[in-house]
Amino acid sequence: MRHFGHIAPEVRQRLFHQEPCVFTADSPAAVLSVALGATLYSPATRTRLAEDIVKQTGRGVVSMVLCLEDSIDDADVAEAEENLIRQFRDLAERCPETELPLLFVRVRTPEQIPGLVARLGSSARLLSGFVLPKFTEERGVPFLEALTAAEATSGRRLFAMPVLESPDLLYMESRAGTLEGIFRAVDKYRDRVLALRLGVTDFCSSYGLRRAPDMTAYDVQIVASVIADVVNVLARADGTGFTVTGPVWEYFRVQERMFKPQLRRSPFTPEAEDLRNALIEHDMDGLLREIALDRANGLQGKTCIHPSHVLPVHALSVVSHEEFSDAQDILRPERGGGGVLRSAYTNKMNEVKPHRAWAERTLQRAEVFGVANEDTGFVELLAAGLPG
Repeated sequence: MRHFGHIAPEVRQRLFHQEPCVFTADSPAAVLSVALGATLYSPATRTRLAEDIVKQTGRGVVSMVLCLEDSIDDADVAEAEENLIRQFRDLAERCPETELPLLFVRVRTPEQIPGLVARLGSSARLLSGFVLPKFTEERGVPFLEALTAAEATSGRRLFAMPVLESPDLLYMESRAGTLEGIFRAVDKYRDRVLALRLGVTDFCSSYGLRRAPDMTAYDVQIVASVIADVVNVLARADGTGFTVTGPVWEYFRVQERMFKPQLRRSPFTPEAEDLRNALIEHDMDGLLREIALDRANGLQGKTCIHPSHVLPVHALSVVSHEEFSDAQDILRPERGGGGVLRSAYTNKMNEVKPHRAWAERTLQRAEVFGVANEDTGFVELLAAGLPG
C-alpha cells in the first residue's frame, strides 16, 4: 500500500518532492498509526462488502472499519457476523496476493473478538484488528484482554482502536477521572493500541446537539473542550502519547446554506474553479476546514463514512515543501544545542528546542503521505486524485 498509489507514477513524480512510502499491514505500528489516514466505515451487513473493499482500494482507501455496532440494528448482529465471515473468505480467495486496506472490525462485546477470529480461520490473515466502542478503563480492559487472547490463539498481530465516546468522558465531574483511567488501560496495552478514535456524534447526542454542515466540531464548544482534554492527556509529544484521530464528518451534500462558503478562491486557478464549485456543492468546504483544525489541535487522520471524504483527508495530510524544509532545518544534527534560525522561506522563526517535537511529527507524516513539490498545493493533489 501507499498513499496516492492509485494515481499514475508519472503524476506522482510531478506532484511530489518526496513520494509517499510503501507500507504493509506488517509495518511497524508507528508507521501504521500515521498511515491510517481517512478510515472509511462500512456496515458489516453489506452483501457486496468484499467487492466494495476492492473497489475502494482502487480509489486510494488504505484503512477500513467494518461495523457490527451502531451502524446496524440490534436484531441484525448475528446475520452481520455471518456476512462478515463470508465476505472475508471471498476476499481471501479473490485477492490471495493483492494488498488490501488495513481492515478492522468494530465489535459490541469482548466475546465477539475471539469468536470472530476463530470463525474467520485462515482468512483472519486479512484482519488488522478491532475497534472497541465506548471505551473507558472499566469497560475497555475486557476488550483488550480478549484481543490479547485472540492474538495468541491466531498467531497474528492484532491492533486495538478504542473509541472515546462515553458520557463519562464528556461530563465535567467525571472527565478527569475517566481520562486517567483510559490512560492506565491503553498504557498497559500500549503495543496493541494503534490509535484512539473520537466519537463526537455520541458526545453531541448527550446534549441533544448536532452540528450543522457549515460548522465544525470545534464550533461546538462542549465538543471542542473534550477534544482539548483528550489531546492534553492522551496525545502528548513526550513519548507517553498516542495517535488520536479526527471526528467523523457527517455530511455528503449541502441542500441550503446559511453562511457563505468557507473555501477561498485564491488557492484555485481559473481552470480549477469547477473543482472549487464541486467541493462547495458537496459540502466539502466545511470538511476541509475541519481537517485543518484537526491538525492544528493535535489530531491525525479522520473517521469517514463516505468515500468522497477520503481524498480531501489525504490531500491535506501531505506535507508541504515549506513544512518539510522547516522540519529538516530544525532537526539538523548541528542544531542539537538549540537556538533560533530564520526559515529557508524567510517568513518565520524556527526555534529549535520548542519546535523539535513538531518537526519530528512532521517528518513522520512526510514519510507516509509524502512531500509536495514547491508548486503543488492541496488543489493539485485533490484534482489529481479524483476518479477519471
